[in-house]
Amino acid sequence: MLIVTTNDLPGYRITKVVGEVNGLTVRTRNVGAQLGAALKAIGGGELRGLTQQLQQSRGEALDRMTEAAQALGANAVIAMRYDSNELANTYQEILAYGTAVVVEPID
Repeated sequence: MLIVTTNDLPGYRITKVVGEVNGLTVRTRNVGAQLGAALKAIGGGELRGLTQQLQQSRGEALDRMTEAAQALGANAVIAMRYDSNELANTYQEILAYGTAVVVEPID
């Protein structure tokens, strides 16, 4: 599965637009990561626990979007983006979305 943030794929021709696809995950924040973040806020620096949690969430959302595209018969997703929200100051929502297409190499 090819996944790109661009609107086209150089070297490929889009033969069919399947439609919009997305993958969503909603997670609670890890208590340990939050405590570490609170302590780190005093001195500054990267919040590694939260960074790791967000990377895992993005990966999960991307996997779900990919599965949705494959289920519709697509072999690529163009114009892929991430979106995120905080819900009730406790949950994080991560959304991966894009346009599922069928592509073929240009000879």
